[in-house]
Amino acid sequence: MSKKNQKNRGLGRGLSALMADVNLEAQDGDTAEESGQGGLPRPDTYVPIEKLAPNPDQPRRDFVQENLEELAASIREKGVIQPLIVRPDPSVDGTFQIVAGERRWRAAQLAQLHDLPVLIRDLDDTEVLEVAIIENIQRADLNAVEEAMGYRQLMDRFGHTQENLARALGKSRSHIANVMRLLGLPEEILGYLRDGKISAGHARALITADDPTGLARKTVEKGLSVREVERLAKKPKGTGKPRQRQQGGEKDADTRALEADLSANLGLKVAVDHKPGGEAGTVTIRYGTLDDLDRLCRLLGNVSPDGSI
Repeated sequence: MSKKNQKNRGLGRGLSALMADVNLEAQDGDTAEESGQGGLPRPDTYVPIEKLAPNPDQPRRDFVQENLEELAASIREKGVIQPLIVRPDPSVDGTFQIVAGERRWRAAQLAQLHDLPVLIRDLDDTEVLEVAIIENIQRADLNAVEEAMGYRQLMDRFGHTQENLARALGKSRSHIANVMRLLGLPEEILGYLRDGKISAGHARALITADDPTGLARKTVEKGLSVREVERLAKKPKGTGKPRQRQQGGEKDADTRALEADLSANLGLKVAVDHKPGGEAGTVTIRYGTLDDLDRLCRLLGNVSPDGSI
């Protein structure tokens, strides 16, 4: 697919196909077998399980065995109600590559099923990756860091905005922006969030803290509630002075929060350098590709990368 066509395809044919064919809200993280909800699409056909192969570029690598066993038990009783989305395997004739539904495929093997219901779609590699990311965002067991990274991938790699993602995924724009703000936190805190040591509520409260890493450690050690973290993270009152940078040159909490907001809205890495107590500073926006630069120019006033209007 050419870059021009990729830009002009709106939300993407892959995403459109997935949203049209699969009720992701009812799917609830790939557990439609347990939902018993109607309205699911009729499969195009049934394919022998050995003729199906996972997508090698699938961003999800870890599947919890206990959860697979639970899903397999449901499949033994009710079968696979939610069809898998597949495409003809570009490297092996007569086989299909899984675009969405690898977890069902793995559980069906445990349940010793022989054939699976599928929807066959003609998707290119870019669209397959896009659909895989969207499917991962819909997982019920997704943590906030994984969700934020999924949004960031969709914005950076496919040029989506928060607005059209919100429309397509049935989420509010503020939800997407708030989740993406978490990516501005130090890596240690993101690790706590991934491991379930703190919640997304804790992480949001830490964004405005003077020393987010120190407060995060205290939260983990003492088991602080979200309300306690919010109270400890509040700005000191009555000083009337701007916050200074912490030791080691670390930016203050207000600057980090502003950087996170700008980065989330632009879908690009933004750095704000503001001298404490002063009025002037610099804003640096980093782009990874010429497509990113082109998108940024359009956002800033319909200016092309060559400077023409």
